[in-house]
Formats: sequence, C-alpha cells, structure tokens
Amino acid sequence: MNQQSESGSQNPGGQRRRWPIASGRLQRTTDNGPRTIAGAQSKIQNLKSKIAGALVFLAVALASVALMAGLKPVPASTSSAKALASDSTAIRFEDITQKAGIDFTHYTGAFGKKYLPETMGPGCAFIDYDNDGYPDILLINGKDFPGHKTRRATLKLYHNNGNGTFTDVTAKAGLDIEIYGMGVAVGDYDNDGWDDIYITGLGEAHLFHNEHNGTFKDVTRTAGVNNTGFGASAAWVDYDKDGKLDLFVTNYVKWSEKDDLYCTLDGRHKSYCTPEAYKGDTPRLFHNLGNGRFEDVTQKAGIYDPTSKSLGVAVIDYDMDGWPDLAVSNDTERNKLYHNNHNGTFTEQAVQAGIAFSEDGVARGAMGIDEDDFDQAGYPSLAIGNFSNQMLGLYHNEGNRFFIDIAPSSSVGRASLLSLSFGLFFFDYDLDGLEDMFVANGHIEPDIGRIQPQVTYAQLPLLFHNEGQDKFQEVGKQLGFTRRWVARGAAYADIDNDGAPDILITNNGGPAYLFHNVGGSRNNAIRIRTAGTRSNRDGIGALVRVTSGGSTNWQTVHSGSSYCSQSELTLTFGLGKATQADSVEITWPSGQRDTLHNLKANATYTIEEGGTIVSAKPFRR
Repeated sequence: MNQQSESGSQNPGGQRRRWPIASGRLQRTTDNGPRTIAGAQSKIQNLKSKIAGALVFLAVALASVALMAGLKPVPASTSSAKALASDSTAIRFEDITQKAGIDFTHYTGAFGKKYLPETMGPGCAFIDYDNDGYPDILLINGKDFPGHKTRRATLKLYHNNGNGTFTDVTAKAGLDIEIYGMGVAVGDYDNDGWDDIYITGLGEAHLFHNEHNGTFKDVTRTAGVNNTGFGASAAWVDYDKDGKLDLFVTNYVKWSEKDDLYCTLDGRHKSYCTPEAYKGDTPRLFHNLGNGRFEDVTQKAGIYDPTSKSLGVAVIDYDMDGWPDLAVSNDTERNKLYHNNHNGTFTEQAVQAGIAFSEDGVARGAMGIDEDDFDQAGYPSLAIGNFSNQMLGLYHNEGNRFFIDIAPSSSVGRASLLSLSFGLFFFDYDLDGLEDMFVANGHIEPDIGRIQPQVTYAQLPLLFHNEGQDKFQEVGKQLGFTRRWVARGAAYADIDNDGAPDILITNNGGPAYLFHNVGGSRNNAIRIRTAGTRSNRDGIGALVRVTSGGSTNWQTVHSGSSYCSQSELTLTFGLGKATQADSVEITWPSGQRDTLHNLKANATYTIEEGGTIVSAKPFRR
C-alpha cells in the first residue's frame, strides 16, 4: 500500500512532514530510515533461538499477507475448538449491565478536531470502598475541551448492593468531578484499612482519600502527587518494602491543543495522529513518606526517561528475588523493564530481558499489559496488547532473566493478528486451576476500514482458554462475546460472591458493560484477601501459594495491569473438583511467611499477616 499521510506542521526547512503507513500506524521516518534495534536483541539471543524466531516470524508474516489478501484464517485446531466449545456449554458470560443498574456512556469531548486524547480513554476499576465484602465499580470519564463547553461529564461510582444490582453514589461519595480522565489505581496508601483512589488524566491527576463514611476527599495538593502530563495507567507498589504504598504513574506523549498536529490517511481529511508525531514523556515515581505526603523520586530512582510513550504498567518480580520490578508497555517506543536494585533505585533491562521489541526488532504499538505464571513454571510471564497487524506479545519467562515471545507460534498470535488490543488480564474464569486471558479490542481510527479492509474500528474481544502446556484456545464467541466494541479498559472481580470472576469493560465514546460469569462456579475455588500489619495494609506485593491435590498455583497481590484499569485485589484460585486447599502459604513484603493448612473450598478467607484468619466468608452458590 503506497498511500501516505502528512502533518500540517512545518519543519525548519518549510517542508510538510510525510508519514508512510506501516502496520496500520503512521510511522515517522528520518533521513536514515525507520529505526530498528534488532541488533541489540540478536546479541542477547543464542543462535538457536534466533533461527527459530526467524522461522516463526516468517510464517506469521506469510499468514498476515494471506489475511490482507482477503483469505480467511484457518483455525489452529478445528477439532480442539469444537471439543472445547462442547465442554464449555455450561459456561457463558451474560451481559447484565442494564439489569444491574449500570448506565454509563464515556464522553470524549470530541467536537470535530480529531484530537489525540479523544481516542484513548477510558479505564475502570473494582473497589470495595465501604468494606462490605462486595466490589463496587468506578468508571472514568472525559470532559469538554476548554472553550467548547457543551455538557457536564463526571466520574461514576456504583455501589454494589449485594443482590446483583448497583446504585449510583457518585455525588454522595464526593466524586462528581470533571476531569479528562484516563486511568485509575486502587490502594490503601495510609494503611487505615480503607482503599483510596488515584485518577490519572490529561494535564492533571487526583488522589482521593477514603473517609471511612462512604465519601472521599481530594488530597492531591497536600499529598504532592499531581501529574501534569498525559497520564495513563498507574499502580500502587511498595518498591522499597518499607510498609507504605508508593505510586508509579505512566505518561503517554507531550500533547496540548496548541501543539496539535494535522495528520491524514488519505491526503484530504484529518485523521487521528499516532504517537510518532509527538515527543514522549517520562513515567513518574512517587515515594510514600508516611505522613500523607509523597516525594517525586523519578530521577533519584533511575526511572526518568522522556523518550517513553507509556500506556500500561505491570508490577512483576520477574527474577523472583523478592523485590517488585516494573514492566511498562510503550506505544511505538520500546517497552521498558525496570529491575529493582533493592536500594531505592531501578535499572532498565528490557532489551537484555527480551521484551523491548517484537521478534523482528521493531518497537510495537503496545497498550495494555499483565503478568502471570500461566504455565506454572515458577516465574511470571508477560502479556502485552499491541496494535493491529502486530498481534499480542506473550513473553514467556525462561527463568534466567530472559523472556521469549511465544505468541507468533501459538493460537494467541493468530487470533490477535488483526486486533488492536487495549485492556487485558489473566484470570481463571472456569476455576480449573489454569489462568486464562481476556483481551479488550478496538481501533483508534474510525475510517481504518477504508485503508485496510481487513481491519475494523469496532472489534470483538478475545477470551483465551488455557489448555496447559503453553497452549491457549480462543473461545470468546462460544462464551457470549459476540458484539464488536471500541473497547479500552477491562477489569475483573467476583461481584456476587459465587467464586467465579466477572468482567467489566469500557468503550471509547460508548457504554460500559458488566458481564456475569454464569456457570464458572461449577468448579471449586478459594479466594484470599490479604491484610498486612508490618507490610502495607492491602498486602500488595504478597505472594500467595495454594497447594491442592499435589498441584501448586501462585499469584501476587498487585495493583495496576490491564489498560488504565484496576481489578479486585482479592486473589481467586481455581481448585477444579478438589474440596480443600491443602496448604496456603503467604510470603509478605516484610519477609514474614505464613502457612495455613486444610482450608475448605468455596469461601473467601481474609488472612492477616502473622497467619490469623480474620474471616471466612462462604460463597453463595
């Protein structure tokens, strides 16, 4: 395809900048041609992995050519798909949005100028803000751009009534504020036992302290955590293990109305510019001082990097040394992996670890991100959502501080090739003990179909069932995800205490949807909620191992992940048909290790640091 697009801004020589289309993006070129750093990766990989990677990439490239030529993709295994569909007939995800009382439509503030921020939001979160044991819903919204006021749009907080319905309590909670919002992170930063909220947005951010009475107080200024960039995902993390939650905030690009650029796909009409047209911005790290105030330690900690164009963050201890590291997904810049040096500083290691680029050494358009030991290898791997024609990245942790992207050789790569993937997460929807993966998709350019007929603006979500041995099967349609959306944020929680995780999805300029997991509770499970004493109160960073029937699964309590969203902090472990967890071992950030034995299945256990079971709440089944 030889079509080009242009920027309306002038360079110093008076030339209009031209941007050739590559992989569906407007890719900036220089006098030296497109920038790739394949050589940096090739020095790290051994000869065997390089040859295998090249063969895999060639196969995927040929498949991509066939797709773009109009040929239909062939399922990886028709027989296994049919078998799985038959096996999954008892499970489906039911749209209960209207029945539950959720009435929310995201507002982009668009008024015809096609500003970049209009394409990016919003995120969402589950938070049990009143500690009644039922996760409530927080939805992020946009607002009008200055000088173009047409309506009032605010955040939305829905209280879970415990009976399958929700009540809008936004105004009552003090959250009916206007902000061009993007992302959200949930955590108890002052260890008072009540979760607080951090909202990112365009040019501003807000920290809301939970007042213990159903209301929140904006403490952004006194806390010193305002982020004035184009904020995206955020995560609470106790990076120095001092018992207090610190805050990591991603920033996308340097953008303002006065600096908005003119981009076009067809040479005649303005289209949404892609991030190559704008300068990057650094993520920020705020250290919790313990008195309700934070210190910006971005430079001191080694995080400062103005080339980043970050949209997602996953807290991951990728080398299992007991200290939280940070994996950051970047859009058209290389992904970053900040290794924790145990002394308050980080060293960026993405190239050395193999997650910076695609197999062919290209920085992809990365959006959402999550971590999980999906194959029970003992080390957490990474999933990263990418732009259309780039497929998901499924970086398997080899256990030696190195990852290999196995998506190109798997059904994950084939199924996601044409998708533009934003929110994604690992979760065990059928409670069989293996972590599955949900992916929310949607393009940024409404007219993309005119340029690339195989790619659509609204797209189907993907749900990958974990079949074991590094194999996944896409089952989204069979389980009820048959509608196309321009999806962005995605999160999960057990909204009705039946033990099975449910799904919340937001759409750019469209409705939010709540899907109930029907039939997932046919298997047994155990849910663990951590309560720190020496460690932070939420137990964020605690590693929980559950052994049942000779099989051991583990998860880490974490904030962040997905895209601009926050899933519940309570961990769900599927047990299959086992009737108890033989042992539950918790390694806390403080170093404390607690082991409990013979916990009956189908209950949520709140376990305090020191090994005390504070409560055991049976599932409603």
